[in-house]
Amino acid sequence: MSAFATEELLGTFVPVIVYWVYSGLYVLMGSTSRFDDYRLHPRKDEDTKNLASKSTVVKGVIVQQAFQIAVSLFLFTVARNNATETVTTGTSLITLAGQFGVAMLVLDTWQYFIHRYMHINKFLYRHVHSKHHRLVVPYAYGALYNHPLEGLLLDTVGGALSFLVSGMSPRTAIFFFSFATIKTVDDHCGLWLPGNPLHVLFDNNSAYHDVHHQLYGNKYNFSQPFFIGWDKILGTHMDYTLQKRKGGGFEARPVKD
Repeated sequence: MSAFATEELLGTFVPVIVYWVYSGLYVLMGSTSRFDDYRLHPRKDEDTKNLASKSTVVKGVIVQQAFQIAVSLFLFTVARNNATETVTTGTSLITLAGQFGVAMLVLDTWQYFIHRYMHINKFLYRHVHSKHHRLVVPYAYGALYNHPLEGLLLDTVGGALSFLVSGMSPRTAIFFFSFATIKTVDDHCGLWLPGNPLHVLFDNNSAYHDVHHQLYGNKYNFSQPFFIGWDKILGTHMDYTLQKRKGGGFEARPVKD
């Protein structure tokens, strides 16, 4: 098997493995009372407020990942047929950083406008996007619990565009999509952990996205998975404060204008 083909397979399957391993870490943390003081919702709310069972969520995520694998393999095949088979060992750090930056902006832009339109269009919200919002209390492995059409449009097509526009190689894609996967899982983890570097580096984090999953924030905080720029620019940003909750944990409360 050629190096190029190996990188294609890694770029396809590594993000899937990262999804379950990283979300599994959060499951382990959430299973012990030691982390109850960092929860954004009481532990029991995952079962009492959510409208989809955890087994249903797992099945739904597996279906979406099957779509992603098929599209990724097709995408890498197209890239291989339009490129000479070389192993990119000399790509500079500046080039890699630029490709990461472009891919992040493309993915953020695509997901903001598709996500927002799925809230504006009543048919799409009722029959497609509302499936994701059945998780009123988000948790890590529910991050990709979507209707298959939403998964295709939002994540799979968005990922394909970010790959193509940025010009990154399959090798770079392994790291980019693994990072994007970690970020998406983290945004849905339901925990606010002190010192979490993703909370330090990004304003778009688990508390920010938790606001969107609540009834009062349903029409705000559409940005995902990296920045909050489009929310700020287009007036859909809802600020919040984190307050200690009686009984332990935090609560993200909207800031009144």
